[in-house]
Amino acid sequence: MNAPHFHTTAVSATMDNPMGAFLRKASIEITPKQIEKLPILSAKLLPGAQVFIALIDPTEVEMQIKAAAALQQAGFIAIPHVPARFVRDEDDLNARMSAFSKAGVTTILALGGGAPQPIGKFDAAIQLMKTGAFEAHSITRIGIAGHPEGNPDITKIHGEATLLEALQAKQAWLKSKNIKGFIATQFLFDAGPLALWASKLRDAGIDLPLHVGVPGPATIKTLVKYAAMCGVGNSARFIRKQALNITKLLSVSEPTEFVDQLATLHFDKPELGIAAPHMYPFGGFDKLFDWMGPKLA
Repeated sequence: MNAPHFHTTAVSATMDNPMGAFLRKASIEITPKQIEKLPILSAKLLPGAQVFIALIDPTEVEMQIKAAAALQQAGFIAIPHVPARFVRDEDDLNARMSAFSKAGVTTILALGGGAPQPIGKFDAAIQLMKTGAFEAHSITRIGIAGHPEGNPDITKIHGEATLLEALQAKQAWLKSKNIKGFIATQFLFDAGPLALWASKLRDAGIDLPLHVGVPGPATIKTLVKYAAMCGVGNSARFIRKQALNITKLLSVSEPTEFVDQLATLHFDKPELGIAAPHMYPFGGFDKLFDWMGPKLA
């Protein structure tokens, strides 16, 4: 993969450790079951770090609520995912948001969800937003999903323009309710496509800050599996090509170059709104924190 070329300006060039400064803004993603890793998170993450709680299984809502409460009590900012396709109806959504509010949650990530079929009446994040449940339960900040390399499930049916229009509609709703917002992106491996996508968003009037998905250190085999599951686009071709060499399958890929490029964009091109890295611990928490630790020093 050819690294994109960024023009270094005075900001990052005069900093001792721009990558470390950028990584100190990092959030991390866990599943409800991974709340058992809370002691590790408390030891390794900075106080007040944002911890997203994914919901991959709709039967784990209660576990997700308990995880959010534990994270809040530990001094973190818990950000539960609320996938529309895993919400039955308004009563279900209100009950869930009431429980999150009691746990101290004020930020959520509203998304459509990757399930082929919804379990209830919702299949898009904007539908959840329009119910009024979020503002009724003291949610003051909402993240929405972004897809720098597209979303095949949507674009195959509705076309690329649909993704941009959906972001515009969600931003308009957030501003109409005076709710802070941000975009959390799919993970990717290359800053080039991200920079182009961010520029297109700004040209389209979308000015929400971007929290960029970064795959933590993991074997090539593991990254190929997650890339296939999540439908990430062109930048994943590099990973898949490496997987064709069986001797590389168990070699560990680290995101050092990618995060360094993101840090450059963050400090030298603030107009793109690259706000922070969002870390996916695909290779495990130990590998992730062993990689991050020296860079934060």
